[in-house]
Parts: sequence; C-alpha cells; structure tokens
Amino acid sequence: IVFSLDSVITAVGLSDHVSLMAVAIILSVLVMLFAARPIGDFVDDHPTIKILALSFLIMVGVTLMVEGFGVHVPKGYIYFAMAFSVAVEMLNLRMRKNQVKPVQLHKPISESDTSE
Repeated sequence: IVFSLDSVITAVGLSDHVSLMAVAIILSVLVMLFAARPIGDFVDDHPTIKILALSFLIMVGVTLMVEGFGVHVPKGYIYFAMAFSVAVEMLNLRMRKNQVKPVQLHKPISESDTSE
C-alpha cells in the first residue's frame, strides 16, 4: 500500500488549522482511490523514492516530538528541506534515465558447448 491514512494524519499534524487537516485527509483518500496503482508501480521501480518517503516520515515524527517538548520548529524549514530533497531526487531520476545502459555481453563459449 502506497499510502496509509495514519501516515496522512501524522503528516497533516504539522498544520495548526483543523479545516486544513480535514481537507487534506479527504483529498488524500481521493488520491488513494485513483492513483494508488500508478504511484505504487513508480515507487517499486525507483527504490530511492521509498527511502525519501521514509525519511520524510522520520522528519515529521522528530518534529512532532521536538514540539512536544515545547521547542517550536518553524514549518518553513521543514517544508524547504522536503522540497529540496524532492528536487534533488528528481534530478537524480532524470540523470539515471538519460544514462547510457551498459552493454550486455553474451556468455563466453566454452569447449564443452562446442563438443556437442
């Protein structure tokens, strides 16, 4: 499963507005209904995206823990870090797509293959 509702609720926990949380949850359910298969295939084809998503969950979790201790973390820093990470990953994906594939060599012919 690409998305899970608890992850969406956790990520939305960064917001201070209840109405924004409700809209985000409804939109995420709609996205899950229509885009789960294509997004799942994309994530399966690009394992670095899995790592990026897990790092985002860790970042959100750490931010929520720090705010639980009374330290305010400006949301702009978190959003900028996430946007920068996504931009770098998109550049990496583009670079790998344009990279020339290595030549696949045939197996060498051994003497046992020619004796038949």
